[in-house]
Amino acid sequence: MLTIYEKTERGLRKSSLDEGATDLPPAGVWIDLLAPTLEEERLVETWFGLEIPSREEMREIEISSRLYEEDGAVFMTALALIDSDTNRPRTCDISFILVRNHLVTVRYETPQPIAVFLQRAPKVGPACRYADFVLAALIDAFLDRVADILERAGTEAEAVSQRVFETRSKKPMKTEDFRDSLGRIGRAADLTSKARDSLVTFSRLVTYLQAGAGGGERPKEVKQYLKTAQRDATQLADHATYLNAKMEFLLDATVGLINIEQNNIIKIFSVVAVALMPPTLIASIYGMNFHFMPELDEPWAYPLVLLTMAVLGIAPFLFFKKKGWL
Repeated sequence: MLTIYEKTERGLRKSSLDEGATDLPPAGVWIDLLAPTLEEERLVETWFGLEIPSREEMREIEISSRLYEEDGAVFMTALALIDSDTNRPRTCDISFILVRNHLVTVRYETPQPIAVFLQRAPKVGPACRYADFVLAALIDAFLDRVADILERAGTEAEAVSQRVFETRSKKPMKTEDFRDSLGRIGRAADLTSKARDSLVTFSRLVTYLQAGAGGGERPKEVKQYLKTAQRDATQLADHATYLNAKMEFLLDATVGLINIEQNNIIKIFSVVAVALMPPTLIASIYGMNFHFMPELDEPWAYPLVLLTMAVLGIAPFLFFKKKGWL
């Protein structure tokens, strides 16, 4: 789908080509290609004399394939998070092309930051007459979204931390509790990792722009926007690294607590085995059915043996208790 956004005094206005029209509207500043058809790609290529990157080319991970200049245009591809509110967050590639004070975006998904930006686009201000400003505003929207995602991941990590560590003096956690905690840690870590991957690509993109990609002097508003975006991206990347380290610690701690619980179970079986060993030995001796066992005829033999078995069974338990092993 091909959508054109025209610059106005207050912001951006959505526009579309009339049926059969092939010329770019004079006020058009942002051309958005969402899952474009071959005809739409060729039309945009005709307008600007460039080649739209294919979906396969957008997925390439080399920096030289994501940030480059060609045919008088600047091509930049970044990772964006989608479905971050579900248990299966994903990333998608978005290409930004700056050419002759026009911004062309190529995408096959609609990340939430774009949807949010489109809602406030009519009021972004007169600076939208610069394609660089529109790009900087889009980058800012993506960084805001990543910040929200990292905040949610941090809240989830804190909740798991309290559940794992602050319940030790109360009711012990069950297997289902450990399984749930491991699942929550895994999901939060996956989300944080994907958010950091996205931040890295946007940070490189901003650095590339600040280094003078495309040549020419950028407006003051754009420079300030890019400077703020670079600072935010760096701080968010540091925070994402901290969250990843915290997730690893929580994972190790949870696995360690699981091992402790397993050791406690094994300890119980060990104590029971040791406690039952002497009574079992006595019972085995008197169960050998020898013909000549004189004490069997004594009236005190049976209660004495029972008492001996009880004492020898309780003694190991008391010994372990005194040593603090239980």
